[in-house]
Amino acid sequence: MDPKILVPVNDSPTARATVYSIISLKERFPKTLTLLYVIRKDLLTYKMIPDMQLEMVKENAMKGGRALLDKYCATLIDAGFEPQTMLEFGTPQVVISEIADRDEFDLLVIGRHERGGQIRNVLFGSVASYVLHNVSCPVLLF
Repeated sequence: MDPKILVPVNDSPTARATVYSIISLKERFPKTLTLLYVIRKDLLTYKMIPDMQLEMVKENAMKGGRALLDKYCATLIDAGFEPQTMLEFGTPQVVISEIADRDEFDLLVIGRHERGGQIRNVLFGSVASYVLHNVSCPVLLF
């Protein structure tokens, strides 16, 4: 049985580079991968948005997330993969860690750097750093 691999993605150069790195090493990965996009819940809770418009904002965020996942899926399908997708709401590092453990993934593949602050965040990125220290499965950093 092939290992279960989780690949969190977003619309960053790091995430795109991670997907292309997986493609360049495709003989080392199973055909089936699970792509995860997390919609940051904190960005949807702006106090100036009336409650009646909040649902519309949430739906638009979901459409954008789905479009991004579809774009990555098309790229991976063209390379011979059979990607599956997950779209979730929450704090990315927390949701990624929870799903990796809850769904018993064998490996988590994530890009290392998006933006930095502290030294470890400069080296790994804050999301990758959190995930690296809070999941049970091995983590492959690109």
